[in-house]
Amino acid sequence: MFWNLSSSLAPISRFLRTLAFRLTAGYALAGLSLVFLATASLYVVLRTELEKSTDLFLADKLHVLRTMLRERPNDRDALREEIELESAARRYEQFYIRLLDERDTPLLTTPGMSEQLELPQFVSQIQSRPEHAIPMMGKHGQAFRVTSASAPVGLSTSQIYTIQIAIDVSQQEELLARFRRWFWAILLAAFAILPLIGYRTARQGIRPVEEMATTARHISSTNLRERILSEGYPFELASLADTFNRMLDGLEESFERISRFSADIAHDLRTPVNNIRGEAEVALARARTIDEYRDVLGSCLEEAVRLSDLIGDLLFLARAESPLTHLRREPVNVSELLRGVHEYYEASAADAGIALTTSVTGEPVMAELDRTLVQRAVSNLVSNAVAHTPPGGSVVLGTNTEAATIRIEVADTGVGIPPQALPRVFDRFFRVDSSRSQASGGTGLGLAIVQSIMLLHGGNVEIASELGLGTRVTLRMPAIAAR
Repeated sequence: MFWNLSSSLAPISRFLRTLAFRLTAGYALAGLSLVFLATASLYVVLRTELEKSTDLFLADKLHVLRTMLRERPNDRDALREEIELESAARRYEQFYIRLLDERDTPLLTTPGMSEQLELPQFVSQIQSRPEHAIPMMGKHGQAFRVTSASAPVGLSTSQIYTIQIAIDVSQQEELLARFRRWFWAILLAAFAILPLIGYRTARQGIRPVEEMATTARHISSTNLRERILSEGYPFELASLADTFNRMLDGLEESFERISRFSADIAHDLRTPVNNIRGEAEVALARARTIDEYRDVLGSCLEEAVRLSDLIGDLLFLARAESPLTHLRREPVNVSELLRGVHEYYEASAADAGIALTTSVTGEPVMAELDRTLVQRAVSNLVSNAVAHTPPGGSVVLGTNTEAATIRIEVADTGVGIPPQALPRVFDRFFRVDSSRSQASGGTGLGLAIVQSIMLLHGGNVEIASELGLGTRVTLRMPAIAAR
């Protein structure tokens, strides 16, 4: 029994936690609050205005009677008309007046006043708050507002009469009662209609979110071509859909790059391993001389070194992309660093018939850098320049400062790079001339390593090249590390 109850309540519990329910509840509560506040405010304003109108009428009557008693105290006919006859001419909101002398003896009284009001109660209530209009119930349940005031007779203040006035406000109370009935009817209608409107609005509002979720469920590592059609969406959700689509574009590009990267790694690792295996199998096929075994071992060692360098480059790139990688910055004289690279490659450049020169100013160019990494980046550029420059060409290293930026250039007069290949030269394992790179032992990771080193230093790398004229690579990085 308990299990069945829990199973039946589970869908309700899930619905109560949905965004549609929360939005519906928010819309409904906001709408009900607005309707309640509006109608309640109108009721309060209506009641206040009705009471104000009645009080002004009572005040006006008091003023008229006081004026008559002060200016025409002997005009009994005028007083009798004002007190006894005028109320009888009114069909609604009838009023009753008593005029008492100094000994509280009634002088004039509106006919029927004693039948409508409990006079002792009337007197006791108005004595507690003279000159103020207060509510009172009549003998037959009618609502009255009553007040009293003293009035001097004649121009002297020796004789003072008392004026007592009561006005029937039953019509006003009936009007307020009808308003209250309409008030509750409107609230009940709003309570029934607003949740439906809120739910429809919420469903319409979260429809794009559900479509995004449906699209996201269809996405996998093998299906990254799904996109969200954001036409007709609200601005905020359209922006979210565009961001989601851009993220999918980036993921698709990254997956394709990873696929190519994995294939390139497999190919570049397989080549030296196959070479080692093939040479070992050939060497073991029959007996060899010591010199032949030495040649095989030397060839295997070359392939092993090539394989070790490739693995080392891949590990460096993996560490460079880690957010936990830290640079060992130190003050470095960039001019001396370039001279050191020049000395290292001077002999191999001379053997290849290439003029390697360094163009630096006499003043030291100082920067806070990771000496080892920057030296590796410049060495990769010089090595590439020497490898792709024919005999008789030249390679020039240079450095200068631009504001707070260090600029390092490596320019050669080599074969150059085709324009269609320039956007991809920093991709891993990309080779402009695949056959030549394989023959020279290149892995296609040199420029990718250079770019990673520059990004670690907060800089960038630029390349410009023309076929047959040469290539210029420029490194830019801050001279002082951000604190």
